[in-house]
Formats: sequence, structure tokens, C-alpha cells
Amino acid sequence: MKLQDWPSQERPREKLLARGAQSLSDAELLAIFLRTGIQGINAVDLSRSLLQRFGSLRGLLSAERDAFCAAKGLGDAKYVQLQAVLEMARRHFQENLCRNDVFNSANDTRAFLVSQLRDEPNEVFAMLLLDAQHRLIAFKPMFYGTLDAASVYPRVLVKTALDAKAAAVILAHNHPSGVAEPSQADRMITRRIVDAMALLDIRVLDHFVIGDSEAVSFAERGLL
Repeated sequence: MKLQDWPSQERPREKLLARGAQSLSDAELLAIFLRTGIQGINAVDLSRSLLQRFGSLRGLLSAERDAFCAAKGLGDAKYVQLQAVLEMARRHFQENLCRNDVFNSANDTRAFLVSQLRDEPNEVFAMLLLDAQHRLIAFKPMFYGTLDAASVYPRVLVKTALDAKAAAVILAHNHPSGVAEPSQADRMITRRIVDAMALLDIRVLDHFVIGDSEAVSFAERGLL
């Protein structure tokens, strides 16, 4: 059945306008993005088949270009649109952090770091540089590693913070395994960085470990 033949309150666009985006299923949200289906398949049914093919909405959003474009109903134009949407979301989170006190915006901070690091295939160690009011100066990916680990050098982090005139920092790295639980090595390098920063009166406010479905905060765990 074509979408225009559905009851108006069940069509994705009308449903979003009436009830808000949070009321839509993954397939309905994807259908709005796709706009149209393909011959014999409406946009919602096409979306369901794509979600099944890629395993989840996240699987679709993080798919490599070749795999994405090979699916019926997609292609380069849709891939470009999707990448633009994802980048706008990242910049939205970053703009919120730039306007607010990062330390008092834990949810925005967590959401931003997840958007930046969760889908990285290898480990990335990054740093949020903050001013004296804990507002964002910059987000800096610092070290790139293998599937298992990144070599982290506290002196490089300290120099970067000094160059940016940062008064405080928030550390973050992802676990490509998907498990966000901090390792003993994570705790040890965090302590070394905290000690190195303290020599120059730069505070380490938190260290987030980004996994598949959660982001663990050292501060919330009492590990700092």
C-alpha cells in the first residue's frame, strides 16, 4: 500500500508533526529521510528491509560507503545526505558545549563524545580543552591506536593544553570492543595525566570511556 493511502495519523510525516519525532519508530524516521520507496515498495517497508539488512539503525548510519550504496533505494546521493545529517548533529552538540559550562552539561558532553568516538574502528584518545569557566575551547583527537590500544603521552597532552591556554580538560577514548568498562591501564594512564596536568594547575575534570551502548565517566565512578 502506498503511504498516501494510509490513515493520515499513521503517515510518518504527519505523525511526527502531531506527536513529535520521539514517537516514531526507527523505520518511520528512516522513511522520512528516504522520502520515497522503490517500485512496489513504499518508504516505510523499504526502511524496514534496510534495517534488517544492516542489523539496526546505527548499523545503517555507520555503514561504509560501498555497503551503503549497494543497497536498493540508497546510493551516492543518499550517502552524501546522510553524512551531512550526521555532521550537522555533531556540530549541534559541539555548539551547545561551546555555549554552556561543559562540566555542568554532563549529558551534552556525553552525547558529543559518543557522537565523535563510538563508531571509530580503532582506539582514539581525545581531549576537550576548557577555559576557566569550563566552556569548550576545542575538541582534539590526540592519539590513534590499533584495535586494542593507543599509545598516550601525557607530555603531549600537557603541551596541547598549555598552547590552548586551557584551565581544565576532559579526557575521552573509545573501546572498539564495545565494552566501556575502564581497564587497569586506563586508570593508570589517567592518574599519570592528572598528576602531569596538576603541576601546571590544569584540572582534569573527567575521563569518559566510550563503548557500544554507554559512556562510563571516571568522575561519576569516583575514579579521579
